Amino acid sequence: MTDPGSHTNPPVDGSELIRFDHVTKRFGSNTVLDGLDFSVDAGKHVTLIGPSGSGKTTILRLLMTLMKPDEGTITVAGDQLFPASEKQVREVRKKIGMVFQQFNLFPNMNVLRNITEAPVTVLGMSKDEAEQRARELLDLVGLADKCDAYPTQLSGGQQQRVAIARALAMRPQVLLLDEVTSALDPELVAGVLDVLRDIARTTDITMLCVTHEMNFARDISDQVLMFDSGHVIESGPPEKIFGDPEHERTREFLGAVL
Repeated sequence: MTDPGSHTNPPVDGSELIRFDHVTKRFGSNTVLDGLDFSVDAGKHVTLIGPSGSGKTTILRLLMTLMKPDEGTITVAGDQLFPASEKQVREVRKKIGMVFQQFNLFPNMNVLRNITEAPVTVLGMSKDEAEQRARELLDLVGLADKCDAYPTQLSGGQQQRVAIARALAMRPQVLLLDEVTSALDPELVAGVLDVLRDIARTTDITMLCVTHEMNFARDISDQVLMFDSGHVIESGPPEKIFGDPEHERTREFLGAVL
């Protein structure tokens, strides 16, 4: 099977893929990110944890260009995302895939078309190649028999797995995961997390993940960042953050959620 993380020019493993320099984001008088500096290396799986409202999802939305920072620069694979021209933003965006809390599938398209639409229209992939890739990815997420189904015919967990396949179909260098199980019934969560564990284990794709599923974060992460009030207050490998956190705020947060 084609590596879902493969790309025409994948960054060298260990080189810096995402960089935030002094990034500030405000909503009115509320500063959500306050001069944030952080980076993610290529091929790494980085998880952002912390209380609601601490700025984690804002980071993903900035990378998806769903909003712009008020100050600072964001770089992806050596190309500036902000500030940049519209044309450059569109090019950089092709390197990024995102899976949202809500599945955001096109209800009028079957599963196969949901996955092939963007590779054909945005990347200029041939329909045959896009369909072959979509079938491989549906196999990867355990839905090989659902090509012709429509989103309304699928459970929430199945829809989220289609959304994961759709994000991977664009061959992104980085996959953003925003609380991807929060809208699912509890019994469907494990299946989606298992798919993501598989992707983390078997591909070289870079993952940046916001989650409240701490066992999942412990399993897949190379690095965990604890956020509070728009700052990274602690970062390290999962065994350190979950097993022996240094910061009192981290200990409080983990004590409340674990």
